[in-house]
Amino acid sequence: MVKNQTAGTDSRQSSEIAALRRDLSFSYRLHIPQDAGSETLILLHGSAADETTLMPLAMAASPRARLVAVRGRIIQDGDLRWFRRITPTQFDQASIRTEAASFAHFIDELITLHKLEPASVAFIGYSNGANLVTSTMLLHPRAIRRAVLLRAMPVLDQVPDADLSDAHVLTISGTNDVTYAPFAPALARLLRRHHAEVEVRLVTAGHEFGAVDGNIISEWLDRQRFATST
Repeated sequence: MVKNQTAGTDSRQSSEIAALRRDLSFSYRLHIPQDAGSETLILLHGSAADETTLMPLAMAASPRARLVAVRGRIIQDGDLRWFRRITPTQFDQASIRTEAASFAHFIDELITLHKLEPASVAFIGYSNGANLVTSTMLLHPRAIRRAVLLRAMPVLDQVPDADLSDAHVLTISGTNDVTYAPFAPALARLLRRHHAEVEVRLVTAGHEFGAVDGNIISEWLDRQRFATST
């Protein structure tokens, strides 16, 4: 169970986390616990943060999982992002498609380099990072099969006819998230329309994430493991 608030600020200078690797098309940190199991969680941070901010949440939700904390490549107004935005709810469509294609390629690189088992990989994205996860799923349907989307919304103006029938998605929205929460039902409908299995959860929070989110994620991952093993 996740006991503490896990939302944080930029901690890229911490000496206690894995070193930043630049051997693939996206920079990332690889954390492997001493008693690591087969599960790998790939983490995509939100805007105005860095790749380390989701690591405490993921470590608490799945202590034995390998963590791949990836850094967004777009810098806008001095902040790390996954694609360029025009307004808080309007986004540069060419940037989305370019970065989603690059991220799908990165996933293939990562699985090959670190000999990961695709069936044991799940993605956790927050805000802008969650929106890239969703976009990658819709534009490159085979790339992502399990995803947790924290405070996400639809961002693609034109969605291809993607088949997500083998995808399992958990969305967690904050009831007090005035910017993103109104779009959460549309995101769930979009994913279901493309045949994804979607579990929708609401928490009493704003755009920030915390312990309640971590507990929901932990329970969902447990159910996913059980379903895979049966």
